[in-house]
Amino acid sequence: MAGTFKFELVSPERVLLSEDVEHVVLPGIGGDMGVLAGHAPFVTTLRRGVITVLGGANPRKIFVRDAFAEFTPDTLNVLAEQALNLSGAEAGVMQGLIADAEKSLAAAKDDDERFLATSALDALRSA
Repeated sequence: MAGTFKFELVSPERVLLSEDVEHVVLPGIGGDMGVLAGHAPFVTTLRRGVITVLGGANPRKIFVRDAFAEFTPDTLNVLAEQALNLSGAEAGVMQGLIADAEKSLAAAKDDDERFLATSALDALRSA
C-alpha cells in the first residue's frame, strides 16, 4: 500500500477537508501535478480547476478558484477562496460555474488568460 499524508483544504471561513490520502492531483499554474507521500516540499499557485483526491473508498473531485498549495514532507495544505465538492454539486451550481468560465474565456485578452479559462472550462465539463 502506498504511503499517506495529511491533506487539508481550507477556505477563509473554515477547514473544509482534513484527512489522510494517498495521492492528490492539483491544477498547478504550469499544468497538473501529482503529489504522493514523500514529495519534495513546494509552494505553488493553483489555477482555477479541479483537485482530484485519491485514497479512500471513492476518489473525490473538488473545484477550486483563487488558490495556492504548500507541501511539506507530511502535509499538503490548499488554501482556496472558493471550493466546491463536484460529486455533491447541484446542476444549477455547476451550470453557474461553467457560465463564469465561459465568460472568462470570452473576455480573455491573451494566450495565458485563454489557457487558464479553457482549462477551467474543460475541468468543469469533464467533472
